[in-house]
Amino acid sequence: MDRPILRLLIQEKVDDGRLPHTHIPRIWGGPGNGETCDGCGETVTKAETLMENLDAAGCGVTFHVACFYVWDIVRRMYEPRDRPSSLPSPASRAN
Repeated sequence: MDRPILRLLIQEKVDDGRLPHTHIPRIWGGPGNGETCDGCGETVTKAETLMENLDAAGCGVTFHVACFYVWDIVRRMYEPRDRPSSLPSPASRAN
């Protein structure tokens, strides 16, 4: 999958809650076995490396290695689009 399209897809999934936006404390990997990648939705084959982990709620998340790295970058920048920023606006700081 094209990298910009993958990033947009994963961003959408983080925004709507299908993928976690918080740090995942434990991650492990190994050969795939036909699992579906939660990032891109494609199959992780035996020839590919699978990244698996449990999010803070104990739900399993499965990724291709590349999808995992894209998700990690996206979740580090996460701020829901419908949530106001916690930082004061420049106008409010001027007063």
